[in-house]
Amino acid sequence: MGTRAPLSFETMKTSSDGLNDKATGSQANVSSDSQEVTSTRSQVAEDGRAYLTHRDGDVVLRDGSTVRIRVMRPADEPRLLALLQSLSDESRWLRFYSSASGSALAAEAHREANLDHTFGLLAFSGAEERVIGHAFYAVIDDSHAEVAFTIANDFQARGLGSILLGQLAEVAAANGIQVFEAEVVAANHAMLHVFRASGFPLEVDATAGQLHVTFPTSFSEEATKRFEQRETSAAVNTLKLFFNPRAVAVIGASRRRGTIGGEILHNLLSYGFKGPVYPVNPTAEIIEGVPVYPSVEAIPGPADLAIIIVPAAEVVEVAAACGRQGVKALVVISAGFSEIGNEGQERQAELLRVCRAAGMRLIGPNCMGIANTDPAVLLDATFAPVVPPFGRVGFSSQSGALGVAIIEYAKLLGLGISTLVSVGNKADISGNDLLRYWESDEGTDVILLYLESFGNPKKFSEIARRVGRRKPIVVVKSGRSVAGARATSSHTGALLAVSDVTVDALFRQAGVIRTDTLAELFDVASLLANQPLPRGHRVGIITNAGGPAILCADACEARGLEVPLLAESSQEKLRSFLPLGASASNPVDMIASASADDYRKAIEIVAADNSVDALIVIFTPPLVTRAGDVALAIVDAVRALNRSKPVMTVFLSARGTPEELRLADISIPSYAFPETAAIALARAARYREWRERPETVAPRFEDIRRDEAAATVATALSRGDGWLDAAETAALLSCYGLPLIQQRIAATAEDAGAAAEELGGEVALKAIAPGVIHKTEAGAVRLHLSGAAQVHTAASEMSEQLKAKGHSPNGFVIQRMAEKGVEMLVGVVHDLQFGPIVACGAGGVQVELLRDVSVRLTPLAKEDAAEMIRSLRTYPLLTGFRGAPACDVSALEQALLRVSAMVDDIPQIAELDCNPFVVLEKGAVILDARVRVAAVEPRPLMGVRR
Repeated sequence: MGTRAPLSFETMKTSSDGLNDKATGSQANVSSDSQEVTSTRSQVAEDGRAYLTHRDGDVVLRDGSTVRIRVMRPADEPRLLALLQSLSDESRWLRFYSSASGSALAAEAHREANLDHTFGLLAFSGAEERVIGHAFYAVIDDSHAEVAFTIANDFQARGLGSILLGQLAEVAAANGIQVFEAEVVAANHAMLHVFRASGFPLEVDATAGQLHVTFPTSFSEEATKRFEQRETSAAVNTLKLFFNPRAVAVIGASRRRGTIGGEILHNLLSYGFKGPVYPVNPTAEIIEGVPVYPSVEAIPGPADLAIIIVPAAEVVEVAAACGRQGVKALVVISAGFSEIGNEGQERQAELLRVCRAAGMRLIGPNCMGIANTDPAVLLDATFAPVVPPFGRVGFSSQSGALGVAIIEYAKLLGLGISTLVSVGNKADISGNDLLRYWESDEGTDVILLYLESFGNPKKFSEIARRVGRRKPIVVVKSGRSVAGARATSSHTGALLAVSDVTVDALFRQAGVIRTDTLAELFDVASLLANQPLPRGHRVGIITNAGGPAILCADACEARGLEVPLLAESSQEKLRSFLPLGASASNPVDMIASASADDYRKAIEIVAADNSVDALIVIFTPPLVTRAGDVALAIVDAVRALNRSKPVMTVFLSARGTPEELRLADISIPSYAFPETAAIALARAARYREWRERPETVAPRFEDIRRDEAAATVATALSRGDGWLDAAETAALLSCYGLPLIQQRIAATAEDAGAAAEELGGEVALKAIAPGVIHKTEAGAVRLHLSGAAQVHTAASEMSEQLKAKGHSPNGFVIQRMAEKGVEMLVGVVHDLQFGPIVACGAGGVQVELLRDVSVRLTPLAKEDAAEMIRSLRTYPLLTGFRGAPACDVSALEQALLRVSAMVDDIPQIAELDCNPFVVLEKGAVILDARVRVAAVEPRPLMGVRR
């Protein structure tokens, strides 16, 4: 598969420059090109190489295998020649319009490896680093380049061409190339399919025997969607190797029960795995009646999956042997890797290199194993003492020990599992891969995650937003106390550095249900897996004791649920059979004499009430009514509802859930206490609310000046990381339409007076002093000054006072006094993992005292900005508190959206503070702003695994 090279063999023979007539016009034009164009071409190639060198990486193909992609270098010429020589006659003809061989191929390899106005990528496979793919573009002019591809015959139709195309387009766009062109033989249907399937909008012109294809290098929404679909397909096919292998090798299988190697082998055999199981142990011949092999390479048949349970020092060599045997998936149970420090980190890196070279995928190391309860598979490759129950919940745990406990707890609750993964150190397979797999798995309805850390939180957010529209994701994330130590020097940084509000923001925007504890995780999962989602926030409570019902009602309202009065018609029906002392309003207290049949009738009536979206049914064992009878009555009533509304039960008894409920033919979640049921329901209701919202997109602003803003930041970065000066800050904010108050910048006290005279009226004077964050406390602010003389005097005094404190000002800002309004904070911190985080909160001098802040990850949609502002405790101040005039909330929303756009466009903005951001009756103004910039690592290219 391939496009025609930008250089024909015939032209190559006569032109050492290497540009054919098709690419640049006549040969004479090439040699007489202006120095400007030639220099641009060379610079593009040099910049391109620098842009990608440290972003080389591994990519996953459509079938789940991996290859490594890096920049092509002149020294790669022999490897490139080997690729060209390996092509079939048909592939060579489609690539070069001829069946070239011998010296012609050698000359072509030399040309493609050495042209200085091209940018090329090579794809490698195997430990021997065989080149199996080549793609490059050659510059035609300042904005156009011709692109060509060569894929080894055995790697065609596996998605490699699409990945190389995406990566080339990213690099080209970053280097100013706007359009790709390609000459394709009309019969080369495979290459045309790559272009069309990419999602780039194509223009195709037909000539005799060939097609001229052009398309933009910028990623359209459709192209981005197509590449994401490819990544999802690759993740799904990868995990099928783990969850549905043809055969499993257990390397380190033991004869002794009670050892990890013994228990994993026993579980695989006793659970009934449908394929062959190959124990590997050099000192045994038979274990549990199964023949044992001395090494993985001695296994007689193919094994897609290998479970490795050997000492850490032996794992890398065992993995290499698995690669030679053709194993595709490894689960490394062994510990002794990155969790133990530098030595372990090096060992883990070597293990991953071995896996990548062999095209194998890896779960672990330092994990508990995996399981698939599908009756057609029955894979239990864990050392858990309890068999995982069959069901429709996918579960991933970063902790192996917790994974064992979770299987036991799930079985106790009757919560069935579809697939279970202990990811351990997450050297390769991550939670993001699993989300993609479970999204497409018809056997999984609910996804549970125990997370200790994120690998790529931005990608997690993107995937979770999509998956959550179809399947709920419930997460317990450890480490709530401190989100991470951040070396911040701004109000925004100080607000965000003391909690994990960033993680909360990610989950909130992505529709992920976050729980505080593992017990709560299972409380929510029991409801989601067994009952329909509530249609609203209104709860009907049925009980035979008043106290528990009051606790339940309080917990509901504390979590945003409502306990409404029932309709009068419903109350009349309830009164028709309840005793005089009962309450029919809501909660429905049937008192201690309530029978099982009373519960059945009450559930039918309350569920039929249009003011109720969900039911919590509480039973406290009295002397006269058996819990088992009540459970049977509840089952009958819920069955009749036909999943129209969720029903939850609470049995307040040391004996727990009655057996009659646990063994029923329909699943009804049961809780030990009314508060836990209310909390679980509240989380489910909020998730339903999120899922029903229309999907939102960030607005596009046509009036912003991106290039000018980027130039301002680039100029500042030429001095190194640090804070923008006042003029640069004003210029940057102006580019994005952010309303900095009218101001002048002065170098001396005398100049400050002249600036005040120029502005006229009352002004504010602020010192520009490096290291001063809290200007008011430092005495670096004077307000309500008038005229040149008063400002000159104030500036001189301020300068002397600051010098005495060790802060010598290097200038002054003179601003027109603002109208009275509500002081807010708008800020940004660029988190190394999460990217830009936008904060909005109460501002002014009390910002860190009130600590009233709401945060979101970029990009922000209009709905995000509105929700941020309205979630603040101080929001009433903006709406006319105690007779004050209402403020222009839309101006604050606009500022948040513009700040979001700015920091997304310019990731070098490390911190930003607009404080105070004064919201007026009409409009808003920024009275003070600080911006810190820092160089950032470029993001990985399309498809590269981090």
